[in-house]
Amino acid sequence: MQTDKPMTARDVLVYLDAHGFQYAKLGVTDVDGILRGKYLHRDKLASALESGLGFCDVVLGWDSSDQLYDNVKYTGWHTAYPDAPVRLLPETARKIPFEPGSLFLLGEFAGDAEAICPRGVLRRVLDRAKAMGFEVRAALEYEFFVFDETPQSIRDKGYRNLKPWTPGMFGYSVLRSSVHSDFYHRLLDLCTAMDMRIEGLHTETGPGVLEAALEVDDALRAADKAVLFKTFTKVLAQRENLLATFMAKWSNAYPGQSGHIHVSLKRADGSSAFHDPAGPESMSQLQQQFVAGQVALLPEWLCLFAQTVNAFSRLVPGHWAPTSATWGVENRTTALRVIPGGPKSQRVEVRIGSADANPYIALAAAIAAGLEGVERGLTLPPKVEGNAYDRSYPPEARFPRTLYDASERLLASQAARSSFGDAFVEHYAATRAWEEREFQKHVTDWELARYLEII
Repeated sequence: MQTDKPMTARDVLVYLDAHGFQYAKLGVTDVDGILRGKYLHRDKLASALESGLGFCDVVLGWDSSDQLYDNVKYTGWHTAYPDAPVRLLPETARKIPFEPGSLFLLGEFAGDAEAICPRGVLRRVLDRAKAMGFEVRAALEYEFFVFDETPQSIRDKGYRNLKPWTPGMFGYSVLRSSVHSDFYHRLLDLCTAMDMRIEGLHTETGPGVLEAALEVDDALRAADKAVLFKTFTKVLAQRENLLATFMAKWSNAYPGQSGHIHVSLKRADGSSAFHDPAGPESMSQLQQQFVAGQVALLPEWLCLFAQTVNAFSRLVPGHWAPTSATWGVENRTTALRVIPGGPKSQRVEVRIGSADANPYIALAAAIAAGLEGVERGLTLPPKVEGNAYDRSYPPEARFPRTLYDASERLLASQAARSSFGDAFVEHYAATRAWEEREFQKHVTDWELARYLEII
């Protein structure tokens, strides 16, 4: 819902009553960034807006398939899965165009659960930035594949021989976007109506793949919009008997799907903290320190950006995804791309993230790593010019090769513990180790084809 100022709890109730709405829908994200929620009657919503509500803490204790973690401390059978307090956020209220009798609100976990709540983690990082005298601006952009399938048809096919929405490799296609303009405009209109406006939308390289760049905003709002965009893009597609996926890499025949993060800092007076026309590539000393922090910490924090086993299939040379902690200027082969410009556009793009990452966690990591560099006064190493894949790098710059190894690196990172808190680091690392362990139980098609007959 677009208003001149953020909605208050009273504003939400007045709006519901004025339009005769009886219900609102709320959503909170789990560790994987999946929105979990329910409908609330207007009267229950009024109470929840005033004093919060309880939400079963299993949401923080299961994976994307609702399988219960057996290796986390916060919740489990040992705690009997009680309710955790949730704080509703009236400033996030917005209409859902295809649910005319309802509003949608985001929430975040409170109490003890706040320590591991993904949105809470980002909020604390932003509080740190504010204490240092900075406001953070951010924008996220996502690649996603669309299939001429339904949730049922992909299961009936065993997730094989899926039919892409459009055929062939046709990036930036005017033909495709014109033939299928009805869907494009429905998506654009939906995102505008839900206050998560798309700045640019185009086809990418691959059958049925699109890329959407969301408008820049204050970092917390940008992350809220990213969570909503991913969810409601899938909702719209399924309502059209299509299926959209943000899976990091669905086929070894095509590049993976990125979730790039653009970040800049402003000072309290609104001026850019990154732009200095006299600096190299218009980079202020502070931006150089910020990017240096990201370079230093990306290897330790990789599983905050590459959050699934599948995400590591994307991190291979020559497929538009970085393999080491590198930076360059307008270089799309490096992990960090500095984008020179004026005071409003000088920024850094974190290219390591995949489309399946939790926006709150990935953005928190991108910002916190930079703040570490500023606080430590780190020196930026030489930039990479040309093809970053053709270089060799010292061991400390190389990324872990598996999700489990990445989770161990995070667990041992003192910088992560000071930036995000022990409770979050230990809980999150345990969930990523679980994810790898679940993967190891299964036999892949590659193994069957390679070994079944021959070996």
